[in-house]
Amino acid sequence: MRSKLNWLIIIAVATAAACSSDSNSPSPGGGGGTPGTVTIGNIFFQSGNNSTQNPAIDTVAAGTTVTWTWTNTGNTPHSVQSEGSTSFTSSATQSGSGKTYTFMFTTPGTYEYDCAVHGAAMTGRIVVQ
Repeated sequence: MRSKLNWLIIIAVATAAACSSDSNSPSPGGGGGTPGTVTIGNIFFQSGNNSTQNPAIDTVAAGTTVTWTWTNTGNTPHSVQSEGSTSFTSSATQSGSGKTYTFMFTTPGTYEYDCAVHGAAMTGRIVVQ
């Protein structure tokens, strides 16, 4: 009898937890990645928050430092170039795997960016809440 009661409690708790999550509202770290990380590959940005590519879309809390990391890019140059009226400091154009660029987003807003070398082929967005 006690075993049955334990299973009923476990199922009730799991059901309540599943029902209380809101899958439509992004949260830092949703999607299995680390919030504030973006991978730069050859002709793509990939968000650590939701794993999308072109555009990479990441939602972070104000005060989060976002790090872009060049991965398997060889000698192909890439950059993080801020676009639009809500802007941030752009990176220099760099080549070589392992290069990084970081920026701390302190003001809420939507920040669009692309690669200065590849333009619309490589785009991303950081939503700061």
